[in-house]
Amino acid sequence: MKVEDKPIGFFDSGVGGISVLKEAVKVLPNENFIYFGDSANAPYGVKTVNEVKKLTFNAAEFLIKKNVKAIVIACNTATSAAITDLRDKYEDSMPVIGIEPALKPAVELKRKGKIIIMATPMTLSEVKFKNLMDNYADVSDIMPLPCPGLVELIESGNTDGDEVREYLNRMVKPYEEEGIAAIVLGCTHYPFIKESMRKVLDSRTPIIDGSIGTARQLERQLTEHKIKNNSDSKGSVEIFNSLDDEGIMKLSYHLFEY
Repeated sequence: MKVEDKPIGFFDSGVGGISVLKEAVKVLPNENFIYFGDSANAPYGVKTVNEVKKLTFNAAEFLIKKNVKAIVIACNTATSAAITDLRDKYEDSMPVIGIEPALKPAVELKRKGKIIIMATPMTLSEVKFKNLMDNYADVSDIMPLPCPGLVELIESGNTDGDEVREYLNRMVKPYEEEGIAAIVLGCTHYPFIKESMRKVLDSRTPIIDGSIGTARQLERQLTEHKIKNNSDSKGSVEIFNSLDDEGIMKLSYHLFEY
């Protein structure tokens, strides 16, 4: 098999990275994709850095055995904890792309109020995130907002129910009084609750995630390495999950088509 025809591997701690996969399929419709969700070990955001690194390397090995030509870590927590080590090990043989909170587009809107970055506790505690925030600290009022328990709600299929809206009313809604410039979704699970957020918050509040930027970076890397699939045929998507459960597979394909 020519390297251009090989699939691209996507990984997340659960179903969240499917939000990034969807954007990648739009940008690269002729590519083949293999997605691996580690729902059996979700959420990653409450684990230690070493635990997340180990799980991320296990996922990378799973994808490499599937003969992938590139790996996308479609998980903010895993990117924060493991992307440097992953690149040290694999980047000589294939591109390794990560994701980070899309803070730059939020800053560039130049809206009044706080930029709220919703993410897992681990993502917000990592040096990588601190460095990102420091880049814009002089020009914007940036507020990290840890969201414990939100990944678990989404993993259970709660993307637009009363429970999610109650969570958002409790965690995010109070900041509207101070003024919200934008919401940055710093976890790939969170785009699946955008509609719930729009029902809870002022509809004019921008809600931004890093999916499109990651998909475009993937395209750039494939082009640079001369391994982009130039077939005229539509590519395929195959989804795997570490949790041996029919429900999580149904949810995965539902979110992909959502």
